[in-house]
Amino acid sequence: MSQILAAADGVTGSLSSIGYGLAAIGPGVGVGIIFGNGTQALARQPEAAGLIRANQILGFAFCEALALIGLVMPFVY
Repeated sequence: MSQILAAADGVTGSLSSIGYGLAAIGPGVGVGIIFGNGTQALARQPEAAGLIRANQILGFAFCEALALIGLVMPFVY
């Protein structure tokens, strides 16, 4: 047990960049799902392109807001 604590003691610097990297996985997956399914929807119903595109942009904005919150939080704490 003391060896584990000694190894953890050698870690220095800010670990918030690692935390943000892990936090960016969720919005990245979300954006991929949004545009992947949006492309499928446009291929199935091209006449609904305006509505589909509006929903894609709204979903993308929500996902990116999560990513920006994750970017700001390490600076807050």
